[in-house]
Formats: sequence, C-alpha cells, structure tokens
Amino acid sequence: MSNLQVEESVALARQVRRRHLVFGWWLLTGFVLLGITLESLHGFKVSWYLDPAFETRRLLWRLAHAHGTLLSLVQLGFAASISEDPPPTAALRTTSTLLLLAGFVLPLGFFLGGITIYGGDPGPGIFLAPIGAILLLVAVVRIAWYVTYQRNS
Repeated sequence: MSNLQVEESVALARQVRRRHLVFGWWLLTGFVLLGITLESLHGFKVSWYLDPAFETRRLLWRLAHAHGTLLSLVQLGFAASISEDPPPTAALRTTSTLLLLAGFVLPLGFFLGGITIYGGDPGPGIFLAPIGAILLLVAVVRIAWYVTYQRNS
C-alpha cells in the first residue's frame, strides 16, 4: 500500500469515526427525549396512550425507544472500534452506511407502526422494522469480522 493510500485510509477512518460519534450522540439525545415524552404521557395519564385499546401503540413506541437507545450506543461503540489501520475503504464505507441506516430505519419502523393502529395491528410503518433489522444484522456481522481481522493482523 502506498503512502497516499495509507493517508486516504486513515482520513476515511477518522471521517467515519466522527460521523458515528456525532450520529450516535444525537440519536441518543433524540431517544432520551422520546423516553421523557413517553414517561410524561404515562405520568399525565394521557388516554390515547394508556387506554387498553392503544396497548399496541405503547408497545411499539417503547420498542422504538429501546431500539433507538441501543442503536445509538452501537454507533458509539462502532466509532470506538475503528482503528487507523482500517479494512479496505469500500468495506468501511459500506459497513458505516448500513449501520447508519439501521440506526434510523429500525426504530422509525416501530414508531411509525404505532402512530395508527388497525384493530390492534400496527400501521404500515412497521414494515421498516424488519428492513432495519436486516441492515443491522449485516452491519454487525461486518463489524465483528472487522474487529476479528483487525485483532489478528
């Protein structure tokens, strides 16, 4: 690998690390706010949130909060695991993109699915959740491979 390629690779690693740090912390901020909002709805006994007919909404919004919070921490963990001796550029970019999309799409699917409930079933937004889950799985497998490869080299 030439010096120019090494410098480009190091610059990419720093860029990706920064992107995930920023995204992770802002995502965590958003989901902390969502958690506060859900607790407030519960505390003020808001009927469109607490009535038994809306149990599906409560479940989906709690799932959105939990998954969003967890995925924000995963973003931060990924940022911390990026060394300046990264895998090939395309692999790091692809993994980063998959993880960013998963961090957005998975909790959004749960949240949108809870906005409108159809006889106890979630709204059509729920179809984003399995897409986000697949994106997350692929990203996590790639990260596990990267960390294993990085530690053995």
